[in-house]
Formats: sequence, structure tokens, C-alpha cells
Amino acid sequence: MIVGILGGGQLARMLALAGYPLGLDFVILDPSPDACAAQVAKQIVAEYDDSRALEDLARRCDLATFDFENVPAQAARFLAERVPVYPSPAALEAAQDRLGEKSLFKELAIPTPHFAPVDSREILEAAVAAIGLPAVLKTRRFGYDGKGQALLRRPEDLALAWEALGGVPLILEGFVPFEREVSCLALGGQDGAILTYPLVENRHREGILRLSTAPYDSGDLAVQAQDHVQKLLTRLDYVGLLAVEFFVRDGRLIANEMAPRVHNSGHWTIEGAETSQFENHLRAVTGLPLGSTKARGHSAMVNFIGQLPDRRDFLAVAGSHFHDYGKSSRPGRKVGHGTLRADDPDTLAVALRTVTGLGLDS
Repeated sequence: MIVGILGGGQLARMLALAGYPLGLDFVILDPSPDACAAQVAKQIVAEYDDSRALEDLARRCDLATFDFENVPAQAARFLAERVPVYPSPAALEAAQDRLGEKSLFKELAIPTPHFAPVDSREILEAAVAAIGLPAVLKTRRFGYDGKGQALLRRPEDLALAWEALGGVPLILEGFVPFEREVSCLALGGQDGAILTYPLVENRHREGILRLSTAPYDSGDLAVQAQDHVQKLLTRLDYVGLLAVEFFVRDGRLIANEMAPRVHNSGHWTIEGAETSQFENHLRAVTGLPLGSTKARGHSAMVNFIGQLPDRRDFLAVAGSHFHDYGKSSRPGRKVGHGTLRADDPDTLAVALRTVTGLGLDS
């Protein structure tokens, strides 16, 4: 079976690496001639809305998926008229607009920050008056890793934020003074099966994920997360892996955003779970039985931002695993990640302190 992937970044790369042992083959479509997934899969070099390239991809694959949520929904719909596409174009579209995403959370009674659409400076001022400060002004589309947003703390911040972001559809969200950030990775199978991985605690800096640890000892938060993601998977008739990021505040989860794809906060599952998120996503979209999502001990995932550390030093740490994405170094770019795995949290903490001493930008 041949799986087509819209997008050729590190997520597509890791999907292909997880899929070959299952007897799958891959072809990616990506406009970048040096897409890192092309090192391990065949590539069609073209824009995502190139109908001839999409036709070519459809002829060469049995089904298709995508590795990031900013793939044009119309491209996914075009493909879906020719081959099965999972998750569905409707699920992709639901995650592409923050207003639609927040409205879906609200419809399903999933707690989320107060929000309001913003299309003009006057509407922004009215929204701030209704929601209050602090608040976060965001572009409704195409924001990721902290891009396309501005924190408003004082009334004087509105002018600068509008100057920086105005001109495209925006959304204002109430600021949540959260205690921590967690994510829930959930799977929907073609047979309607639903599985979740243990909750993951995430630490960001400058809008970029730096560290994930799992499983997060969450008390009843895991039950809340399972309830929320089950509503989303059912509502969207979802097949594949869905990641939902939450704020934790006063013992409850507040949904921040969702990603209809394999996710950075799930990289720990490659070594730290019975079945990785990448293998399980492929099992789901190809109709295979889903694998166990049980954690194997305790894990931490450290993103390598900008450049790779010395792999010899990193691999000298007990329980370590090194993943090089085959990308060139560039400030702010995710060029790889490392995973630490241990049988108990204390041993993991020691390993993590050792890794932090290597001077990683984490």
C-alpha cells in the first residue's frame, strides 16, 4: 500500500520511517526541493494547490494524509474526490481557523478562553472592553510556534498589535493565567475505536515547544481530557491522530488549540510508548488495528532548536535516543529532537539535568 502525504517536513519523515516496517510505501508532495522527508520517501515537488501535481499524487497512492494543518483544505478536498483522505478535509478545515476551532469547542461544551472575532480596530476595542485585559490577539489562520499573535497587557498595546497583525481576520482570546500546559494525543480508527495516550506536560519558550514529559501525573485531568477528545473525534468522524493542547487552571482543562495530525508533543512515543504516534496514525488511516498507547516507563522529549547538539555527548546519557531531521541549521528551526526514557521519574530527572547541562536551547 502506498500512502501519499501532503507536506514533507519532519513529521512526514517520521511517518515514513514508522511505516516501512508495516510494509507501506510513501510519496510526498511538498513545494520545497530540499524537504527533509524526501530523504526517505519519493517526492513530487509542487505547490499544494497544483492540480496536476495533486492528480499525480492521487494516481501514485492508495490513500492520503497530511503532516501539517496549513495544507490548503481545497487541496485535501481535491484529493478526497480521487482517493481516501484521513483525517477528513472537514477535520482539517475545522483546525485551520481559530474562530471555527474555538466555536467548535464551545459547541461541544469543551472549556476554552473567552473569544471574539476581530475585523477592525473599532471591533478590537469593543472586544477588549468585553473580554478584558490581559488578552491575546491572534491571526485566525496560519499561526504556529508563537507566530501571528500579540499579548495585550495595557490599552496602549492595542495600537502596536493592530499595526503588526491588522489586515487579516483576527481573533481576540482572553488570557489564561495557567499553571501548566498539557496535551492529549487521541486516535480514531476506521472502525470507530478511540484510544488516548497518557497526558503530556509541555514547556514552551518564545512560542516554541522545548520540552515534553510523559506521563503527566494528572489525577482526574486525564478523565477530563478523554471526555473532551472523544467529543471531538465523534463530532468530526475522525480517523487518525488528533492532538489537543490544554491549559491547566484550578483543576480543570481549558482547550487552547487542536492539531489534526501527529504532533511535536508526541515524539516521546517513539521510544516511550508501546506503539508510537506515527505507527498508530498509519494503522488508523490504513484500517489496521490500533496499537497499545500505554507508556513504557517515563519519558522526556527535548527539541533541538537552531542546531543539533553533539550526538556523542547526548547519547552518553543513559536512556537517550537521538533524532536528526536532516535539516540545515537555522535560528528558531526545529532540526531534531532527543528522547530520554527511564523506569522511574527520579532517574529520568537525573538524565534530564545532565542533558540540560549540555547547553541545549531548551
